[in-house]
Amino acid sequence: MNLILTGVGWSFLAVWWLLTLPFRLVFGALSLLGRLAGLAIGFALMVLGAALSAGPLLPLGALVFLVGLVLTLRSLG
Repeated sequence: MNLILTGVGWSFLAVWWLLTLPFRLVFGALSLLGRLAGLAIGFALMVLGAALSAGPLLPLGALVFLVGLVLTLRSLG
């Protein structure tokens, strides 16, 4: 009796895993795209901040660089 219930439980688990697989793949891909977009924007802000810091806009450049650094680090995990 217990083996039958265990088999039924595993069957429901396998069906549930198959039904939710497409949704998990789509949400995982969207999450990855969001992280990559955040990484690209953060890196661009770091480059812009370094370029601004080389000129007369040191305080603004340092602030933009730090915002880009924080965004990049948050995108990496």
